[in-house]
Amino acid sequence: MDMFGIILAAVIVGGTGLFIGVFLGISGKKFAVEVDEREEAILDVLPGNNCGGCGYAGCSGLAAAIVKGEAEIGGCPVGGAPVAAKIGEIMGQAAGEQERMVAFVKCAGTCEKAKTEYEYYGIKDCVMASQMQDGGAKGCAFGCLGYGTCVKACPFDAIHVKDGIAVVDKEACKACGKCIAACPKHLIELIPYKQKTFVECNSNEKGKALMSVCEVGCIGCRMCEKNCEAGAITVKNFLAHIDAEKCTNCGVCAEKCPRKIIKVIS
Repeated sequence: MDMFGIILAAVIVGGTGLFIGVFLGISGKKFAVEVDEREEAILDVLPGNNCGGCGYAGCSGLAAAIVKGEAEIGGCPVGGAPVAAKIGEIMGQAAGEQERMVAFVKCAGTCEKAKTEYEYYGIKDCVMASQMQDGGAKGCAFGCLGYGTCVKACPFDAIHVKDGIAVVDKEACKACGKCIAACPKHLIELIPYKQKTFVECNSNEKGKALMSVCEVGCIGCRMCEKNCEAGAITVKNFLAHIDAEKCTNCGVCAEKCPRKIIKVIS
């Protein structure tokens, strides 16, 4: 190839590249989607975990929703009150009070206290195990299977399996809700961080049936309900429930419970 051919090829390639560059530059400006400055500012103060606990596809999704008025200022469970306050300043709105929440596992049926019906040799995953006979090897169909599906789902290393049941580290928990979504038994819920009285059971079995498979499960005897002066505890479907807003953490329900399934921490 002579020198003229080389120069011609270089000019054609360079000209084509220049044309494409100019075209893309003009197109980029013409079809550019304007981003609200507040959205970028909110994204800067969000934790950046992209855990999805807010219900949106990552922090950018939540930031966009807040600016559009589709999500609350305090929509980030990980950032909590401090982040909500910063977002409130950006949006020019009061963030309001943000109560910290944590996950709680409603089961105290450890290896020693809960009966096992058969040996399970399958994949160590709660979802898989729950599809086996009787909803898993554990005698209580409502109890924690202990294979750690929630542990794998937690992006904050805030939940671990101890003695056959999942236990939440409330200090590490960010209330993202990943463990709640992962649990096939639906026995994990969010409760106020300040709550000190808990019912560690999720069973709706009648007393006799429950006692045959668990040493500590709630039998729905209503002793707690009858002795709660604040009216904070009720029994429905053989299971006690505590209303955190009414509960004074007096501990009477725990004292009266014959199964000692109600726990009070100091």
